[in-house]
Amino acid sequence: MVHSSNPSHNAIRLRNLAIIVAPLITLLFLIFVDLDPEHPEITKMAAIAILMAIWWITEAIPLAVTALLPVALFPLLGIMTGKKVAPLYFNHVIFLFIGGFIVALAMEKWSLHKRIALKVILLMGASPRRILFGFMFASAFLSMWISNTATTMMMVPIVLAIILKLEENIEDVKAHRFALALMLGVAYAASIGGMATLIGTPPNLSFARIYSIYFPSAPEISFAAWFAFALPLSIVFFLLVWGFLSTIFCPRKSDFSVDGNLLKAEYNKLGPFAYEEKMVLIVFTSMALLWLTRSGISIGDLKVPGWSALLQHPKMVDDGTVAIMMALILFLIPAKGEGGEKIMDWGTVSKLPWGIVLLFGGGFALAGGFKASGLSLWVGDALAGLGGVQPAILILAICLTVTFLTELTSNTATTEMILPILAGLAIAIKVDPLLLMVPATLSASCAFALPVATPPNAIIFGTGRIKVAEMARVGLLLNLIGAVLVTLAIYTSGKAALGIDLHKIPEYLLK
Repeated sequence: MVHSSNPSHNAIRLRNLAIIVAPLITLLFLIFVDLDPEHPEITKMAAIAILMAIWWITEAIPLAVTALLPVALFPLLGIMTGKKVAPLYFNHVIFLFIGGFIVALAMEKWSLHKRIALKVILLMGASPRRILFGFMFASAFLSMWISNTATTMMMVPIVLAIILKLEENIEDVKAHRFALALMLGVAYAASIGGMATLIGTPPNLSFARIYSIYFPSAPEISFAAWFAFALPLSIVFFLLVWGFLSTIFCPRKSDFSVDGNLLKAEYNKLGPFAYEEKMVLIVFTSMALLWLTRSGISIGDLKVPGWSALLQHPKMVDDGTVAIMMALILFLIPAKGEGGEKIMDWGTVSKLPWGIVLLFGGGFALAGGFKASGLSLWVGDALAGLGGVQPAILILAICLTVTFLTELTSNTATTEMILPILAGLAIAIKVDPLLLMVPATLSASCAFALPVATPPNAIIFGTGRIKVAEMARVGLLLNLIGAVLVTLAIYTSGKAALGIDLHKIPEYLLK
């Protein structure tokens, strides 16, 4: 769910009520419930988790502020010392996010992202289906590297310009249907594209860190490994959504076309390909290539070593190292013009969403508390009966649960609440943790039915050109399709790229 900047009166009342009710429920839980008499910290941790869950779901206070509760409550309730909690908020995954986001901000500063988007759209052609494909492809590609919010915010004005031009020449019904296709296509493609990379959407990064907290001896989930796994899923999902929207809103016999001159005019406004854009493009491309080739590729019997193997201490380098290294370079390259300006400056970096960084940290601290207190194992044992359920059914159930929960709550907060529970369940029923945790992570990006589900959905709804019912009719079906596709991906690319084994317990789980 995306936080609304203009909450309704009912939403405000709910938040005010949650501020009072959540601590009361937590206190009553601590007084009257004892989950494990021999380990009181389990009950205390469950109480904190209930408080954070209610405040995250209702957004009673800012999500990032709720994320700070472990810093205060873990030491006070004897779950974890303050010295151990604090480092959980800043780690290599946070640096991966910060470095990647700085490069993304540089792309936005010099309008490189807009040039890439418009160039892609122009190359696709002017028929309605091709225009839809172009907008969706540009949105999906950019969302792999920059935030889906920024991508959608950039694409919507271009979409609106095309729609306004069409409304001058064709009847309202046809223009509205094509507007729906473009709006929904951009929003959905932004979410789907983000699934493909570790930095594409916050839940992916949350998974990488929580997985390493619970299973420190497990093989690293590198950028390249995730990309090899998730890109095929993202491509198939993208093509299905494009085909679905095309069939409904852009029949092959459409008797109108889009004026390509409008897009050319938008592109021409950018002027010639500037020196600064070229420098940012070089850094961005280098960063992507370094991420993809750092740890090498291992698919079945095919093993290609990465460049880190050439270093004296290859295991000391991770994807966060690469992200920060490339981000630092942007502060060293001079921009053209007087004043000694560099390609990147600290004023631009101040736009980095520090609230998300704190939200990440709160999720990592929550996971650490679940593990340190033993709550995740307690929950896993309580759900051990699920061990007899067929893996495909269990995965599908997880996908649907997370997808529809994300329609109403922050996808990052949802992921960070669910993943520790699934880690404990995997230990209890003795299955590969990736079998449960990866589907939950991906499903957090598959909420398409409501405006509040994701920032892209909220942005297109904010244009006033799409109704909730119109989004829900298309989105509900895509939610179901997404759950099925994620389940299939676990059995195919998940097995090949991440080494997920349906029938064998990983060695690190036995240690």
